[in-house]
Amino acid sequence: MVTVIIATSLLLFIVYAALIIYYRRGWVAMPVFTPDEHLSSKTKISVVIPARNEEENITDCLDSVCRQSYPTNLFEVIVVDDHSTDGTAAVVKSFLAPNVKLLSLQDFTGGDSLNSYKKKAIEIAIQHAAGELIVTTDADCIVPFQWLQTIAQFYEQHNAALIAAPVYINCGFNFLQIFQSLDFMTLQGITGASVYKKLHSMCNGANLAYEKKVFVEVGGFSGIDSIASGDDMLLMHKIAKNYPDRVLFLKSTQAIVHTQPVNSLKAFFNQRIRWASKADKYQDKTILPVLIIVYFFNLLLLVMPMMQLFVVERTAILRVQFSLVGWWLLILSLKTIIELCFLYPVAGLFSKQYLLWWFPIMQPFHVIYTVIAGWLGKFGTYQWKDRKVK
Repeated sequence: MVTVIIATSLLLFIVYAALIIYYRRGWVAMPVFTPDEHLSSKTKISVVIPARNEEENITDCLDSVCRQSYPTNLFEVIVVDDHSTDGTAAVVKSFLAPNVKLLSLQDFTGGDSLNSYKKKAIEIAIQHAAGELIVTTDADCIVPFQWLQTIAQFYEQHNAALIAAPVYINCGFNFLQIFQSLDFMTLQGITGASVYKKLHSMCNGANLAYEKKVFVEVGGFSGIDSIASGDDMLLMHKIAKNYPDRVLFLKSTQAIVHTQPVNSLKAFFNQRIRWASKADKYQDKTILPVLIIVYFFNLLLLVMPMMQLFVVERTAILRVQFSLVGWWLLILSLKTIIELCFLYPVAGLFSKQYLLWWFPIMQPFHVIYTVIAGWLGKFGTYQWKDRKVK
């Protein structure tokens, strides 16, 4: 029994390590894009921001979006209020910027019950958008000064149909915040590498751009509008199916969007369960084998120490326990090392390599959360914006 467990863990580790090395090579090979300050762009952009109960965040978000190096006459900002019960709409109405528009989702849905209010909000905004390029972000995000200029130049130079761009979760000295930051930075590295290598398509709606005409051409969210989450990746897969060579990742420090961490363990798991819940809905089926490998590798790491209780023989209890637990520690250590090798250049883009000292400490917690969130994402429910979603 011990031999079978060790052989299985070794096989999964080899496959997992090969995948991480592949991602690392992809990330390192991808060139960094730097916008030319002397180059003028002509692309008209519509920035779409769905917002629900974001009274505390929306002003800072709008300040950063409106204070851009990009010409004001070339972009508009459309905020869609998703049935907020606080003062979100009032804050947007009082915001002094001529290119900021406010739409109320309730005006377009009436009393209809939806399973994906965010997709509907984005869809309504695009219907009213004057820009040829749609750029989405979230109401709790802060964007850099050259954000739109960088996206526009990258779009024009590469003829992109869809652009995935980097997102960073801010953190202080709080354990949960640091964990989120490191975990999300890893996801960003995998996102960039996988898109660059055309292995599979990943993105985040907090920093995403796509052509309006392409959105219309693929039918927008039609066919995926019943799924609560996935306004980013599920749409990306639809576009990638038609334009596989025009789905790109923008690796640029000038395009990094900053977002806020959640402040409780319950909120963290709700967020991660929401992300995991759409896994079996992906049209890009190349992601599923990767998710399965990652899940079962982490599952084995979680249960391996407990397996000794069932496999030890009374006559050799110390020897068997040591071999199994020792092997578990070895595999966990090798996993940490290979992931650090991948994460180091990724953290360099975000100038957050100092956070990597925390990474080994976070490793056991990462294994536990991956297993729990993956399971509940398939079989559980979660809360999102004060709504319970299956």
